Amino acid sequence: MSRSLYLPEGYVSALSLRETQHAIKYVKDLFQQTLSFALTLDRVTAPLIVEKGNGINDDLNGIERKVEFSIKEIGGKQAEVVQSLAKWKRLALYRYGYNAGEGIYTDMNAIRRDDDTDNLHSIFVDQWDWEKVIIREQRNVEFLKETVKSIVKAIIFTKRKVSLRYPVLHHPMEENVYFVTTQELEDRYPDMNPRERETAVCKEYGTVFIMQIGGILNSGQRHDGRAPDYDDWSLNGDLFFWNETLQSAIEVSSMGIRVDAVSLQKQLSEAGALDRMQYRFHQMIADGTLPLTMGGGIGQSRLCMLLLEKAHIGEVQASVWDEDMVKACAEAGITLL
Repeated sequence: MSRSLYLPEGYVSALSLRETQHAIKYVKDLFQQTLSFALTLDRVTAPLIVEKGNGINDDLNGIERKVEFSIKEIGGKQAEVVQSLAKWKRLALYRYGYNAGEGIYTDMNAIRRDDDTDNLHSIFVDQWDWEKVIIREQRNVEFLKETVKSIVKAIIFTKRKVSLRYPVLHHPMEENVYFVTTQELEDRYPDMNPRERETAVCKEYGTVFIMQIGGILNSGQRHDGRAPDYDDWSLNGDLFFWNETLQSAIEVSSMGIRVDAVSLQKQLSEAGALDRMQYRFHQMIADGTLPLTMGGGIGQSRLCMLLLEKAHIGEVQASVWDEDMVKACAEAGITLL
């Protein structure tokens, strides 16, 4: 097990396996409808694979190996399984002719072969990826915060409906969002690492949006990695909720206002990745062809895990785990799907 596995003492799932399957569908159906209404989003179909070398696949922190394979029908050309759809969505808004205030969402399934697995992490990633067109005047922190509040309201609404259907699920969730920057967190908790800071602030405030992720802090370190060519590092963040079952913070969403021509150049330079300007996607940002957008991903399994009060993400998704983790979970009363 490459991450530390937390086994809550005396854990018993509040729902049976069959109830869990019904509840997963209920959460997913209800939340995506609520999110679509809240942010004015249309559902679209998204790719599982993209061509290698076109600059569309998400590079995450720039070190993760993509799952790739050759395609017989097109002369052995290499394709990759997506790691996320951050770039594809912006292109889709342009291709489909969306206007300011309109957007899309999709079911995104990805494989991240190099992720370390634990209670919250799996090599299989499923999330609602969303993106919408904005105007330049909306490229500011206040608009980002208002959008975060809308997403939290959709989550809280879903939580209430789930609790009405399954009264055994009773863990509280904070409705008000506490906003804090990564530098403010470092200043507040200088002796903690980033994960410890997230847990400390989330334990205090319940629902937290940590802003400005990707850039270098005063300590010379980064709070977390972020690809330099989709989020504007000064206008992004991660949404956390306090997880009562695990007694820790759980990140449910990563989102942000996307780079424009100026921030793209600046962040590529800082990341030593100016070679990416060879790709048509990056050129379309630089020359203003692509619209200004904001977007993000909301973890489907993470949200189900939180709302259904589960101790392991493997209780709400089917994936592959190492033998030690499977054995430890079984002994602790955690049934992995």
